[in-house]
Amino acid sequence: MFWINIKRVSKLGFVNFWRNGSVSLASILITTIALLVVATLILSRSLFSSTLTELQRKVDVNVYFTTSATEDEILVLKRRIESLPEVSSIEYSSREQELERFRERHEGDELILQSLDEIGENPLGAVLNIQAKNPSQYEGIASFIEGIRAESNASIIDNVNYNKNKTAIDSLSRIIEASKKLGTGFAIFAIAISVLITFNTIRLTIYMAREEISVMRLVGASSRYIRGPFVFTGLMYGFFSTILAIVVLVPALYWAGPFTKNLGTGINVFEYFLSNLFSTVGTLLIFGLAIGSVSSYLAVKKYLKI
Repeated sequence: MFWINIKRVSKLGFVNFWRNGSVSLASILITTIALLVVATLILSRSLFSSTLTELQRKVDVNVYFTTSATEDEILVLKRRIESLPEVSSIEYSSREQELERFRERHEGDELILQSLDEIGENPLGAVLNIQAKNPSQYEGIASFIEGIRAESNASIIDNVNYNKNKTAIDSLSRIIEASKKLGTGFAIFAIAISVLITFNTIRLTIYMAREEISVMRLVGASSRYIRGPFVFTGLMYGFFSTILAIVVLVPALYWAGPFTKNLGTGINVFEYFLSNLFSTVGTLLIFGLAIGSVSSYLAVKKYLKI
């Protein structure tokens, strides 16, 4: 009996789908646009997250040491800072390395290089470059370092540049939080619009089959009996919309790939899509089937009063 019902629902669903060709095509096109919006949001979020991660990697706190600070003293302090759970990594740059980098940055400025040679000794101190796991954690790290600095009047720390970077760090933290809220808002908006449009399309399909539905109700057909073919038709809309969305998406991503990689994200969106093919296609298919079936169910329930 179960398989007989499945066969009947599938057959009537196909009949509704092919009989209402123009309506079906309109529904598929509209749902395809909705799925393309969802796909764009998914891929954009990945690109945006990559960009934010790259910016986060470039934001840091630098601790500058006095020229009298010994390497052993600096490494002891480095180990203390590394023990903080907020710290992601610390890079130690010796006085000699800082001098070499300074010369490289000013290799075209003869006056500065000549002045440096006239000094006769290295005027630069060593530096610790500290990166946090989260931008919001930099303030706590800087406070910890300032506390160490205040422990002794003869501190080996010359300067901590957190305050100079604080504006950029705060801005980055706000961007990350805003992007999460904005992405969630766009996702909810896209889903709501998709359901609403498909809902109205299915309602039109139901209206075109109103005489058949009236006959079925007169002969005592159950709610499930009437609802099933329309839900199946909605599933077909979602399935074919997913196929069409992928057909449109692949060449578009292939064209956009080199541009996204050159935007500073470091990600070729087409290569990202291929590497996450099953998860991306699976997500679109789930969205497509859900939009079609849920919208069909709601339309039947509301407008047929069953």
